[in-house]
Amino acid sequence: MIAVDNVGSPEPEPPLSRRWVVLLLLLVLIYGSHAPLISLTQVDGHVPFSPSSCVVLIEFSKLLVSFASLLASGNLSALKVSVSVMTVAPYAVPAVLYAFNNNLVVFMQAYMDPSSFQVLSNLKIVSTALLYSSCLGKRLRRGQWFALGMLVAAGVSHSYSGLDREASEDESTGRLHITSWGLLLVLVYCFISGLAAVYTERVLKTQRLPLSLQNLFLYVFGVAINLASHLSSGGRQGFLEGFSALVWLIIAGQAANGLLMSVVMKHGTGITRLFVISSAMLVNGVFSWGLLGIQLTPYFLFPVVLIGWAVYLYYR
Repeated sequence: MIAVDNVGSPEPEPPLSRRWVVLLLLLVLIYGSHAPLISLTQVDGHVPFSPSSCVVLIEFSKLLVSFASLLASGNLSALKVSVSVMTVAPYAVPAVLYAFNNNLVVFMQAYMDPSSFQVLSNLKIVSTALLYSSCLGKRLRRGQWFALGMLVAAGVSHSYSGLDREASEDESTGRLHITSWGLLLVLVYCFISGLAAVYTERVLKTQRLPLSLQNLFLYVFGVAINLASHLSSGGRQGFLEGFSALVWLIIAGQAANGLLMSVVMKHGTGITRLFVISSAMLVNGVFSWGLLGIQLTPYFLFPVVLIGWAVYLYYR
């Protein structure tokens, strides 16, 4: 793993050791299977459980695993030494930013159709890369910028490939539309997404603390904010109502996803995270074909080629 002394200095990508490759492949698998698994839980087109309670349990699971990892590593004494307002407060910022974006996604649906959001949200790759380069002082080669542009193109083409099918299913709801407010909101969403990722990476790397302790601080705020959001929603559905074995599997997978991604942010870079998310689109397509019976078209191969080429250009 890489020891980071200066966040602003040029930082090489971590060597592609066997453990690192396995970690990245596992992340891609978890990311890509998330949406198809949620679709499998649906009853009459609706999920039978409360999404907000599911998020609370995901954050709580990550908190428990972080605490258990801290105990197992024998670094519990670091908790007493490190707890101070100046040390813990920075971890509230990512929790607030992610919570804001989660609510923004719901709010902006009134100003655009879901398909337009799916396409335009790929701009978060650009915002993350720009903030990564400017805020962390990381210098990217021209070929690396081109590779990131190919990731955006792959995301747009993958999203766009399903628009005709969506529109044909229901012309009234499948019609593409976006207002000027919707465009502004999706730009804000992409900026905050990039800011949260870059800020989290900076905090994890600049503080000389065990990762398990840093995760503990981060997920304390995650549980608190998401629990407050769940309680304020005032839904009548019970906290565990509609939960099944598949829902618990989703919770376990997303908890593992968050914990593994923190390893990438601590020892790798936020750009690696972008490649994981983009590659997960392809896994999503394969799972949707295998589990949901959604037919893949030859057009699906185009983003596959773009992502493969982008990986080669960026990491060569």
